[in-house]
Amino acid sequence: MIRAAIATVLALLAVPAQAIEIQDVTSPGGIKAWLVQDDSIPFVALDIQFRGGASMDAEGKRGAVNMMTALLEEGAGSNSATQFAQAVEDLGARLSFSASDDTVSVGFQSLTENRDAAADLLAQALAQPRFDDDALTRVRGQVQAVIRSEATDPNSIAAKEMAAQAWGAHPYATSINGTAESVAALTRQDLVAAKNRVLARDRVVVGAAGDISAEELGLLLDRILGGLPEQATAPLPEQAELQVTGGTTVIDWDSPQTVVAFAGPGIPIDDPDYFAAFVANHILGGGGFSSRLMEEIREKRGLTYGVGTALATGLYGQTWQGGMSGSNATTAEAVELIRAEWARMAEGVTDQELTDAKTYLTGEYPLRFDGNGRIASILAGMQLIGFPIDYIDTRNAKVEAVTSEDVSRVAQRLLDPERLRFVLVGRPEGIESDPVTN
Repeated sequence: MIRAAIATVLALLAVPAQAIEIQDVTSPGGIKAWLVQDDSIPFVALDIQFRGGASMDAEGKRGAVNMMTALLEEGAGSNSATQFAQAVEDLGARLSFSASDDTVSVGFQSLTENRDAAADLLAQALAQPRFDDDALTRVRGQVQAVIRSEATDPNSIAAKEMAAQAWGAHPYATSINGTAESVAALTRQDLVAAKNRVLARDRVVVGAAGDISAEELGLLLDRILGGLPEQATAPLPEQAELQVTGGTTVIDWDSPQTVVAFAGPGIPIDDPDYFAAFVANHILGGGGFSSRLMEEIREKRGLTYGVGTALATGLYGQTWQGGMSGSNATTAEAVELIRAEWARMAEGVTDQELTDAKTYLTGEYPLRFDGNGRIASILAGMQLIGFPIDYIDTRNAKVEAVTSEDVSRVAQRLLDPERLRFVLVGRPEGIESDPVTN
């Protein structure tokens, strides 16, 4: 657990985006990082991201990277799982490990006085994880419990079906948790192999914030990451080709409500039209109660408690997606309204909609920089995506530059209701599945 001193630090530190100065750091061992130095509080946070993530699972070993990541804090070097957790606790530090489709993420937070000792523990976790039998059995059981839970959750069922239709043979098509069968078959050797496929110095990006100089950060990076191999044992995943087609898939589920997932072609963040799509999404369904979909489906007709959209910008593939739930009797009406609003975006947006969207999107951005941990995460994410180091200074100007014509153009390019696939989990009245042609 994180100690009260760390929690207090996180609560007190808030740095406005416009005050941030980013330093480009290279360690003596050649590891690169971006740093925002702030000596006002004796606390430092690192966000370490390894490219590839759970998409690096070997053939037939789905779930290995996710399970390996969960085991990194379950004992390392000479420390058992209990001893490792106690050592972290004694230092008042916080280490976190998680996997996603695109990255394995490692969080590090420590008071300055304990920084080196905490770094040594993290270095052990990354380079010398034990993967003990008892920890493996325990974590395997936790993952299998999640898999069983997802099998009875209509939202998870809808998401998995949409992913399967969208991404074909790419790892994006299946859950990072794997299946009950694939997880049951994973051995310690599989987890060691998964570690070597992901945790290497050529895959890493690092964001750092807090009470540390560039020189000190360079030494800390080598201390934490120097024990990792220089190169991973497998290439990064290929780009995924979106295969989802328009139409509707209905999965029978005994419930008075239907869960609705929908998705169409998305856009990568480095696309020239990305910020136009970003603003368009806010107006269409990403802006909460101010969005068109909420207005038409909830406010005017009361067909759902909430409906929303998002730009899902994975490193290897993108969708423009959304979701809602509503009664079986009214789902068909809601689906048609979503299609209608999808199409209407191409007609343009009003000056007021555009102004309101820009005001919100530029105003909320500085609020993201509300602590060393968040700042470190943003810096790592910027590098992962490939943003320039001055992105924080230029981001709001890119939002402000979006015009109504830009929104119409990107909507005409991407928001084709004939390419919008719906997955419905429930017993919606008046809707049947049509063939999936991908």
